[in-house]
Amino acid sequence: MGGGLDVARLRADFPVLQQPMNGKRLAFLDSAASSQKPQAVIDAERDCYERYYANIHRGVYQLSQQSTQAYEAVRGVVQRFLNAADEREVVFVRGATEAINLVAQSFVRPLLEPGDEILITGMEHHANIVPWQLVAEATGARLVVAPVLDDGQLDMAGLRERISARTRFISVVHVSNTLGTINPVDEVIAAARERDIPVLVDGAQSAPHMPVDVQALGADFYVFSAHKTYGPSGAGVLWGRLDRLEGMPPWQGGGDMIRTVTFEKTEYAEPPQRFEAGTPNIAGVIAMGAGLEYMLAVGREHILAHEQALLAYANERLAGIDGFRVIGTAPDKAGVISFVMADAHPHDIGTILDMEGVAVRAGHHCTQPLMQRFDVPATVRASFGLYNDTTDVDQLVDGLHRVKRFFA
Repeated sequence: MGGGLDVARLRADFPVLQQPMNGKRLAFLDSAASSQKPQAVIDAERDCYERYYANIHRGVYQLSQQSTQAYEAVRGVVQRFLNAADEREVVFVRGATEAINLVAQSFVRPLLEPGDEILITGMEHHANIVPWQLVAEATGARLVVAPVLDDGQLDMAGLRERISARTRFISVVHVSNTLGTINPVDEVIAAARERDIPVLVDGAQSAPHMPVDVQALGADFYVFSAHKTYGPSGAGVLWGRLDRLEGMPPWQGGGDMIRTVTFEKTEYAEPPQRFEAGTPNIAGVIAMGAGLEYMLAVGREHILAHEQALLAYANERLAGIDGFRVIGTAPDKAGVISFVMADAHPHDIGTILDMEGVAVRAGHHCTQPLMQRFDVPATVRASFGLYNDTTDVDQLVDGLHRVKRFFA
């Protein structure tokens, strides 16, 4: 199989994958929900707590200065990871969900008047739906949804038709967490630029799997979570164009986001500190940096090629299973296969696969409107990471044959 990764060597970097599951080799196929962590990430977080943890930015003692330096160094890692123009464009948050909410409340809400529109797509994660509903309800704006075609592609003609004189913002997922569809975000951004409409790209599923260059992308905001990029949970990134961030008011108030405070008036810090109120997830951000460094060392172009080859192999093997149907067959896909099987509920499939050592996700994947679009209550989703190989796919196929026998 192509891709050029030494998966056996990479798999050895992940302690959790060394253990059996129900007496079988663990085939972890749920990286779209959260990736596993290499030893380098685990060591980075533990090292912080064991050797130099202290609160950051304000301490004059050595531990605080060391923690501050390690924490702030991650902005440079993220800058390289995204090819951002400036470290000040990197805002640390708890994850992609918080990043979207921050943009919704701090940037978009002040733009809106009754009757204005926010445009999203029909394949969005709930995290890229609910924040816009909250803002719309508070301002009298409305949410407009671009349709999804039967094969899971974004209907670009339908999206363009829905850009109107009242469209104030567009938020679009880069890669669908349920369908695996890689959206033509460059086309979306180009269409938005014609009317000077700002765009946010939800990169939760693109950052772990492919190179991302935010300068070439041309969006105003890009978000991702550490826990999907081989880092810990509770950390993530909002990247924003510096001129956008400089014009935004704080979303939360507290310590470390201020310049001066009196009872009469507060002057806020410059970005990114303006958006980082309170004590952050210090060790988590440091470990996030280790996860991104790990991906950079492996090479995202190699990760993408490997996962694409694995996806092709999986599609070929799964096609021979009677009653098996893939939901989302767009020609341009990431390493995600969402499927249903005749006469078997997704949760039952997931339970039987677990007995075979195969970890998959079963449910609506926080995309309930998309489930309604394809008229299914739920799907089973197998998703790949850099540590997966054909053996994992073979275990999945063998497990699905067991499902067929169980429900025969």
